[in-house]
Order: sequence, then C-alpha cells, then structure tokens
Amino acid sequence: MNDGGDRRNWVRLAVLGLIWGGAFPLVEVALEGFAPMTLAAMRLGLAALILVPLSLLYGGLPKGRRIWGFAFGVAVLSNALPFALLSWGQTYVTAGVAGIAMAVMPLMALPLSHLLVPGERISSQGMLGLGIGFIGVLVLIGFDTLQKLGGAGIEVLAQLACLAATVCYVTGSITIKRAPPAHPIAFAAAAMLLAAILAVPFALWFDGPPVQPDPVSGIAIIVLAIGPTVIALMLMLKILSSAGPPFLSLVNYQVPVWATIFGAVFLGEKIEPRLALALVLILIGVAVSQGRIGRRSAPL
Repeated sequence: MNDGGDRRNWVRLAVLGLIWGGAFPLVEVALEGFAPMTLAAMRLGLAALILVPLSLLYGGLPKGRRIWGFAFGVAVLSNALPFALLSWGQTYVTAGVAGIAMAVMPLMALPLSHLLVPGERISSQGMLGLGIGFIGVLVLIGFDTLQKLGGAGIEVLAQLACLAATVCYVTGSITIKRAPPAHPIAFAAAAMLLAAILAVPFALWFDGPPVQPDPVSGIAIIVLAIGPTVIALMLMLKILSSAGPPFLSLVNYQVPVWATIFGAVFLGEKIEPRLALALVLILIGVAVSQGRIGRRSAPL
C-alpha cells in the first residue's frame, strides 16, 4: 500500500489543493497587466530567484547529468509548458473552467502510473472513488457548460490548452517519481532554473518586451511565484516521494472547488447551488479512493 493513507500526506494534499485552486483567480488578475507568456516567464523567473539561493543553503544544485536530465523533463512538463498553456487559456476562459480542467488529471494518472511506475496497480476501490469524484466534477461544471465544450472557435482551443496542461502535469509527476534521489529543494531549484531559461526567451519572442503593469497585477504575480509555484512545488515533491503520482492527482478534485470559491470571493463570480453537492461528491470520492492503489491489488 502506498503511503497515501498517512495523515500528513492528506494534510499536504489539502493545502496543495487550496494553493493551486487559488492560483487560477490570481492568474486572471495578473493577466490584466501581463501578456500570457510573459506572465508564465516572470512567474518562473521569480520562483527560480527564490529557489536557487535557497538550494545553496542545502549543499547547492544537484550534480550529475542524469539528475539534470530529469530536472529538464520536470522543467518542461511540470512548469514551463503547463504554465504557458494555462496562462494563454485563461485569456479566453474563466478561472473556474481552467480549474475544472485539472480534475481530469486523476483519470490520466492512474493508467499512466499503472504502465510507467513499477509497483503501482489500479484497485477496484480506487476506480470507484475516482468515479464518484468525477461525477462531482460533472455536477460542478453543469450540463450547460458541457454542451458549450462542443462549440467552435478560440474558446475551444483555450479549453484544449487547459486540458493539455493536465497531461503535462501527469507526465511531469511521473518523471519526478522516476528521478534519481536528490534533495527536494536542490532538485526543485534546478527544474525551476531550467524552466525560467526556457520560458524567458520564448516570452520575449512571443509577447515582446514586458510593459510596466499596474500594482495589483504585480502583486498577483509575486504571490503566484511564492505560493502556487515555490511552496506548491515543495509540497508536490514531498507527496510524490512518499505517496506517488496517483495520490497526488487527487488534489485536482479539490482545485475546481477552490478556484470557484476564490473566484466568487475575490472576483465577484457567482457561486451556483450545485457547488455544495459537487463538494460533497468530490470529498466522498477522495475518501473512498484512499485504498485506490495496492502493490498486491489485482489490476482491473
């Protein structure tokens, strides 16, 4: 059995869901003053400026080409590419829609981990919990929104970009799980440094030189760099090392709920009555899925 049952991992998972859920409204605020690729690059650059000096207190950046190869994979799959996709997607869709897209991640993480991570097996209880949670996500989305997903135009591309970001996060979490042992802060600093190196030139080419933003957008991007980027990455690495990618993917059942709540509180978005039902279903799904992975479980 994976260590997902450890109470500390459940607390970390809850905090991570809160932080990531709050990232989507923050991105909307930051987009008022930054172009999407510039936002992603500045978020990564600020995070690298925090993590690299911090890593020096723990022995410096990791050594060896193999660990740097994995750090590059994480830089692309867990940072540079999904940040760019989500920032661009949120220029056309709401924070709630972008947050809801993250709930697709557990459905992708289970089969991918089953195939790519030694010892990970999908249990019947896990599939039941994921099914209940996904029903909760559907309730949260609403049938009107589901019908709109079949439309055409730039909004559909933006929705697909948000969904593509979930694929990046799944493969990135598996890459982290398969990486050689390294100090988490050193590994995170290496990945963030590489992500910033990749993102900054692309942002300059795609968006041009950044303009001076309004103070609110500037504060939003600083908070994005510290909370949903640096602190969230530390929590993610800890969860992955002890519980694995499928357990981490459960955070994405919380993300749409928190994204909706924060959007209502800080952006004035309306909360519909179905949110309460969706929240209950999502929490039931998370509870049921506690036994979702077992090393001796028979795969479905």
